[in-house]
Amino acid sequence: MATNGATTSGELRAHNRVRLLRAVHDCGATLTRSQLTRDLELARGTASVLVAELADSALLHEEPAPEHGRGRPTQVPGPHPDGPLALAVDVREDAWEVAECALGGQATVQEVRRHDGTPEGALVPLGEALTRHLERLGSRVVGVGLAVAGPVRAGGLVDVSHLGWRSVDVPALLGLPPHGVPPAGGRTPHGVALVGNDTAFAALAEARRGVLRGVGVGLHLHVDFDLGGVLVVDGRPLAGAGGIGAEFGHMPLTGGAEPCACGARGCWGREVGTNALLRHLGLAHGGGRGRDRAERVFADAAAGDADAARALAANARALGRGIAALANAHDPEVVSLSGFGVDLHARALDALTEPFAWGLMTIRRERPPRLAPSALGWRGTLIGAMESVFDAFLTVEGVQAWRRARTAAPA
Repeated sequence: MATNGATTSGELRAHNRVRLLRAVHDCGATLTRSQLTRDLELARGTASVLVAELADSALLHEEPAPEHGRGRPTQVPGPHPDGPLALAVDVREDAWEVAECALGGQATVQEVRRHDGTPEGALVPLGEALTRHLERLGSRVVGVGLAVAGPVRAGGLVDVSHLGWRSVDVPALLGLPPHGVPPAGGRTPHGVALVGNDTAFAALAEARRGVLRGVGVGLHLHVDFDLGGVLVVDGRPLAGAGGIGAEFGHMPLTGGAEPCACGARGCWGREVGTNALLRHLGLAHGGGRGRDRAERVFADAAAGDADAARALAANARALGRGIAALANAHDPEVVSLSGFGVDLHARALDALTEPFAWGLMTIRRERPPRLAPSALGWRGTLIGAMESVFDAFLTVEGVQAWRRARTAAPA
């Protein structure tokens, strides 16, 4: 059993509390206490003491497991009704949504609102909404994870090129400091505000709860208005030295030469995603417009519309060709697709897989990486934002801060 450097009984117990909470979170609060005890290699008595301590601190609550014949009933540890919560936010080019997330991974969307595509029009109302949710939930909030559709630099500075966002100070417009979330009265000093790229968060979700779980080297691609991608190694998206690596959508992977709003030419993202789909059909696009129209194009193609089918096929071919180039470079085991990538996989599979296959080096064709659509749907980005918050919280320091606050709280 790993001790993570613990040298005293108190340190070991604190370490095992975190291990137990992490295990409950990662399994989605589905394993019984006896299963967790076995998997974590804990003594039965130790596990009982840990669960009792965590229940007293409003971190865990046990429910009876479903009955399976005779035998002593067992308990399933899960989130406490007054336990820690993460607020997860997905800021897309045309709308944002806020979800309340409990230990174990359950995410419940609380609010969805469209915006006008400007930094102020998107983020100021979002900041007001977050303030309301933080005041409502109080000290239960251990952090806010916020996904945005563009590169994120230190301090939460964001660029969304096709919306014209340049070095937008997201925490400032939200009214939140980048390293702390002080709701009413500053009641969660251990809380964090984490701003990250939407694709990186979606990739984290796939690594924890999706098709990249247990995969050593994976490649995740998220298709929306354009596309983003990131390499995932041992469950962790690789962000690069400055946090803005893996901008695969801005690589010249398909031989084009058109200028991109990012400042480069021939970007892959010019040929994949909603903007490319609508441009192919001569429809209005850009500036965060067209998601609903793109969804209708997918439906029209499924209904037999030839023009819509050709537009989908062009999108899928460009996606497959770029994936082949990245597979040759990175040698992933699995390539996961989220957002509209799921629809392209489902409705234009031949157009996707043919250029993918002939773009692979000969040595890779014998065992090509598997193309896997996400099972998390559009919720992957929110789930990844949640995971980033619980990663920061599920540490010895984070859990001890929570327990101290609960001990000091008036009855």
